[in-house]
Amino acid sequence: MPSSPDAPALTVDRARPDEFARIGQLTSDVYVGGGLASPEYGVQLRDVAGRADRAELFVARDEEGRAVGSVALVLAGDFGEITASDDEAAFRMLVVDPAVQGRGIGALLVRTCLDRARAAGKRRMVLSTDRRMTAAQRLYERLGFARLPERDWQPAPGIDLLVYAREL
Repeated sequence: MPSSPDAPALTVDRARPDEFARIGQLTSDVYVGGGLASPEYGVQLRDVAGRADRAELFVARDEEGRAVGSVALVLAGDFGEITASDDEAAFRMLVVDPAVQGRGIGALLVRTCLDRARAAGKRRMVLSTDRRMTAAQRLYERLGFARLPERDWQPAPGIDLLVYAREL
């Protein structure tokens, strides 16, 4: 959401296949380039078509229509990896272009996921995040998420993920 009247207008909608390459590169650059994920995980981060087949893929666009953020919303299936029941939804791979961070784009994408999950009849949103992603954790807490330490997990040795949840 724009922070001032002259800030660029943002929209969030389903991602189009012609945006997949941009989303994949942006996600890999932020996660792998930022030291938050391994190059091996970068392969999965760049596989946007694969996640679009397993999740609802949303994209935030600036006033020129350029993709500046994305998130994958998981309403069913195993792509969420942390849902414990059919009442839960999850989102993954939230990313915002570093050039436009601080403008509320991440919050807008998360709120879109919350609204969509609520409309789909889900009762809780869950997510996992690397303990090094402190800015993301602050965002989640501001948006009403609370830690669920009993569900923290390790997808691979040395990768400790924290779980957060919010009732819908």
